[in-house]
Amino acid sequence: MRPDIDRTERRRAHRTDWMALLSGVVFIAAGIVFISDPSVPPLVMFIILVGGLGFSGLVAILVKAVRR
Repeated sequence: MRPDIDRTERRRAHRTDWMALLSGVVFIAAGIVFISDPSVPPLVMFIILVGGLGFSGLVAILVKAVRR
């Protein structure tokens, strides 16, 4: 038997974790580039990864500031 559910309670949507989402996209993109073109120097890939993670952090901070 299912317990009675209080329908008066308002459902709340989960907020998007932009840092995790964008970091995942950066790592997936870097993996695709590394597999498709292995001639890219590791230093360039490292700089792109660090820059992408920095951008992810900046977006996460901005979104948090706007939500307040």
